[in-house]
Amino acid sequence: MHILIVEDQARTARELRTGLEASGIEARVATSGEEALHLLDLQRYDAMVVDVMLPGISGISLVRQLRDRGQTIPALFLSAKGTLEDRIQGLEAGGDDYLAKPYSILEVVARLRSTTRRSQESPGLKIRQVADLVWDPHLRRISRSGVRIDLTPKEYAIMTLLLEHAGEVVARSQMVQAVWGINCSVDPNAVDVQILRLRRKVDDDHPVKLIHTLRGVGLMLEPRESP
Repeated sequence: MHILIVEDQARTARELRTGLEASGIEARVATSGEEALHLLDLQRYDAMVVDVMLPGISGISLVRQLRDRGQTIPALFLSAKGTLEDRIQGLEAGGDDYLAKPYSILEVVARLRSTTRRSQESPGLKIRQVADLVWDPHLRRISRSGVRIDLTPKEYAIMTLLLEHAGEVVARSQMVQAVWGINCSVDPNAVDVQILRLRRKVDDDHPVKLIHTLRGVGLMLEPRESP
């Protein structure tokens, strides 16, 4: 396994690299987001360990840029900021995992192996299509009639859930878990807002509507002609 550590604190970077290499993991250090982008253009890495608070490009912005470019390298955030809001922000930016400091190097290794294992399994995912809507899970890209649809992380999470269950009813509780997590208490209006925005982006400019509400039950993704 070949890991890129993005950490500007020399001591922390050294300890991470030493700990990873003691576990048989090859590691290289980038001290800024800009350097990380350069190294990722030169070489393939199996995963990244990213400090959230970096000089220049923050760790959050770094991962978001990579996702916008279609790069799916697994990213594990490490941060002294460990509130629920901080973790959600990291995951919504495209991070695969989030670990607050202080942490054990053994846990870092375990989480890296878990995220890379999921990444290695993901090539089995296939491009999915419903009518003229196409989802490429590897590029995290959803398009309709050949035009890419720009979605926020929450909208993307709901849309992929609908695509995974195309033709089936997806309950609101499933959407809440997919977007906000199992133990989160979410205002029903927040869910409605996300659905409204998603429907506008996916359906408004097309005669065939794909997202349909089953009142009191949930949503369904299937093509239906406008009445």
